[in-house]
Amino acid sequence: MDETGENSVLLVARFLLGSLFLWSGIGQIQGYDETAIFLTRHGVIGSLLPLAIFIELVGAVLIIAGYRTRWVCLGLAGFCVVTALLFHANFADRAQMFHFLKNAAIAGGLLALYVTGPGRLSVDSMEGRS
Repeated sequence: MDETGENSVLLVARFLLGSLFLWSGIGQIQGYDETAIFLTRHGVIGSLLPLAIFIELVGAVLIIAGYRTRWVCLGLAGFCVVTALLFHANFADRAQMFHFLKNAAIAGGLLALYVTGPGRLSVDSMEGRS
């Protein structure tokens, strides 16, 4: 694949990964009370929900724009691993196992983007930080 194709694929990858976090953050705002109850049931204080929403929304925008991409990807990969371990570690439940593996796969995609960088179609590239 030529360089233009690679940069286009990296842009699509950033958009797909970012849109997942954007959708999740918006969903948590819309279902704020239910999400806070869910956190509490899993031993996490509900007052951490605004932080989680902030991480998801800001992380999404930064990844899509390609700004500070490597560090944002590293942080969001850690976020995915932590949330998988906190909320989806009931491996006897097939649905929870699926969600655990989904979070692990998302973390893997974020780590791949961390290694490759955002590509030329990014704010990082415009500022000389690919």
